[in-house]
Amino acid sequence: GTFSLRGYRPLSVSVVQGSRVNGQPFSPSRGAALAQNYQHHEMRIQVSARTKVAQGLLTGPRSSRKDSVWFGYTQQSYWQLFNSDLSRPFRNTDHEPEVVYIYPSDFTLPGGWRMRYSGAALTHQSNGQSLPLSRSWNRASVMAGFEKDDRLLLTAKLWKRIKEDAIKDDNPHIENYIGRAELAGAWNIDQKNTVGATLRHNLRSNGNGSLRLEWLSTLGTSSNSTIGSGLRFHTQLFTGYGDSLIDFNRRRTVLNVGLSLVDF
Repeated sequence: GTFSLRGYRPLSVSVVQGSRVNGQPFSPSRGAALAQNYQHHEMRIQVSARTKVAQGLLTGPRSSRKDSVWFGYTQQSYWQLFNSDLSRPFRNTDHEPEVVYIYPSDFTLPGGWRMRYSGAALTHQSNGQSLPLSRSWNRASVMAGFEKDDRLLLTAKLWKRIKEDAIKDDNPHIENYIGRAELAGAWNIDQKNTVGATLRHNLRSNGNGSLRLEWLSTLGTSSNSTIGSGLRFHTQLFTGYGDSLIDFNRRRTVLNVGLSLVDF
């Protein structure tokens, strides 16, 4: 059905330790902000949800596998909770609304793999701050999803930035840092443990991008199931560019340890 709230990316709260922190963010077009004495350890909060707004547009309403249009929203905040000298500010908050079209499929591939969907998306990402801290960009992407035995999942995505006037560009050449393509995989080891990896690459010879490794483990059991509740212990290691928009041009390594709600 449409217009019911679904989980999207994990809803998570975690403690973060970074290799360094960007105390004076710099944009080639906007200059540098005032230097701040930020701490390397902080809290990260992520909120994410999606809803289906239409279905059966091309496949027809009677098809067993209907295509669909989704609206999703993800918000990620870095909170200097332990920094009483600066009155515990939110260092940065990124907002990411997007519209996604999904076309279902079931193609058998070599090695026991199956292609399950293809799709396209329009995504806006910004941090809602004023100059010189303002960061934003828009991109159009195509994607495909694959699975093997309900235990191995793989998604591939390729995107292109939607151009804007140079005078309005807060983060020139952001795609040279964050990347132009993404490959994400997950392995459901058992019913309670999942490990994953996400690789982003700018498709240029300098190889900028990022790598994210994570492990999720279910805590406890739900009242009507033996496979566990929706609460998970979540550990994540990120290295590269684009962990947050404010640091789009600053390489950083970040360890997150916390709790996530993956499904609701």
